[in-house]
Amino acid sequence: MFSMARHALGLRIAVPIDALRWFIANTPPSKKAPQDVTITAKPPAIVLGATVDLMGTSVRASAAIKIEHMEVGPDQLRIQLRVADVTMKVLGESQSPVAGLLRSGALDLSKPGNLVNFMPKKPDVLVSAKDDVIVLDLMKNPKIRQHETVRRVLETLTPVVNVAGLSTDGDLLLIQIRATPLGFPRALNAARALTS
Repeated sequence: MFSMARHALGLRIAVPIDALRWFIANTPPSKKAPQDVTITAKPPAIVLGATVDLMGTSVRASAAIKIEHMEVGPDQLRIQLRVADVTMKVLGESQSPVAGLLRSGALDLSKPGNLVNFMPKKPDVLVSAKDDVIVLDLMKNPKIRQHETVRRVLETLTPVVNVAGLSTDGDLLLIQIRATPLGFPRALNAARALTS
């Protein structure tokens, strides 16, 4: 509690990573979603691990992800990630081309952004990828962009309170908040439109 209060004074919301683990464990996964997801902290990064289907090959993958920059607003949810310590291990006896590349070590996992550029079907949220830096804009996903409630909430909150970044400290996920009191009139107008 003391740690969470200390972070609150610095305009940081501290979320126990155990809460994220509980949420993942209690959310029924879809068929295409990663399986056996694990989350650990490696301050300031967060390490994600999962079993994924990579072009028909079952792979256990993990990576340390550091969120370097965020731009959150009604028209964009842009996140710049630095991805490090990427590992991929083929599960089972697959003889697919992907399995061969991973087993041979031919793929340079130290530059995951370059590998993303070779994906046959890139995610619609991908803005750019180079070396170990990947930039995403979640608003490029049609379901998120066209979700009226998401847009209204962002129009209401972001003029006053915005997310400046994410990091970890111990076993806490820290959400850095940036407050802009001068944006209160704009937020109030958006709130009125939301309730009308």
